[in-house]
Amino acid sequence: MRKANKGWPWVGASVCAALLSVSGGVQAATAHVAVAANFTDAAKELAQVFAEQTEHEVMLSFGATGQFYTQIANDAPFEVFLAADNIRPQRAVDEGLGVDGSVFTYATGQLVLYSATDDIDLDESYLQSAAFSKIAMANPDTAPYGVAAVETLEHLDLYDALKDKVIQGQNIGQTFQFVETGNAELGFVAMGQIAANNKGSRWVVPADFYTPIEQDAVLLEKGKENPAATEFLEFLQSAPALAIIKSYGYAVTETQE
Repeated sequence: MRKANKGWPWVGASVCAALLSVSGGVQAATAHVAVAANFTDAAKELAQVFAEQTEHEVMLSFGATGQFYTQIANDAPFEVFLAADNIRPQRAVDEGLGVDGSVFTYATGQLVLYSATDDIDLDESYLQSAAFSKIAMANPDTAPYGVAAVETLEHLDLYDALKDKVIQGQNIGQTFQFVETGNAELGFVAMGQIAANNKGSRWVVPADFYTPIEQDAVLLEKGKENPAATEFLEFLQSAPALAIIKSYGYAVTETQE
């Protein structure tokens, strides 16, 4: 098992969950997995089920895809990368950081306009009314859901009109917190963040308003000899895993099913 570089400053990976194997007495291998922040809740459940079915341990770190890629390129100790786009995993392969042939789409995300306040009719007209002081979105330089939010406002010809009301989160997790804490009246978040509850108000942004958010996974070079890493990626493509992914509001491709 490869050991993490304990001196590495994990920027953007403030949440870390170690999920221990329950298989009796067997020393578990450990996979260090960088996970896009939008996939936090789904990843935690997937890792728990994986741990229950294998002798392995999965350690998850959550953050912005762009920040993670920078860390990976600078020798961070990650062995699997679950990105929020389909660009950086392939770039990892092209730049010798990822294992050729290991890239696959594990989920397709949905963008949602969300408010923590109940009974608001969120839609295009509400955005056009500009009847709010702050709207949150993830930083488009590092977060694909931020790119989708910008594309949505541009599709509606509202970006210039609303840009002074925008507050940016470092990632989609922080963006969601801005809305939940009232720092912004509404914001563009991932369906996966709100799929498990019915509170607040929401508008599922039509998929043709933004580039599809295909979220790809890749086995990193640091993990190619680690059975916990390789088996976790295999598990993500299994029927039980796909059912969990769909339950969090993500789409999976027909070939996956």
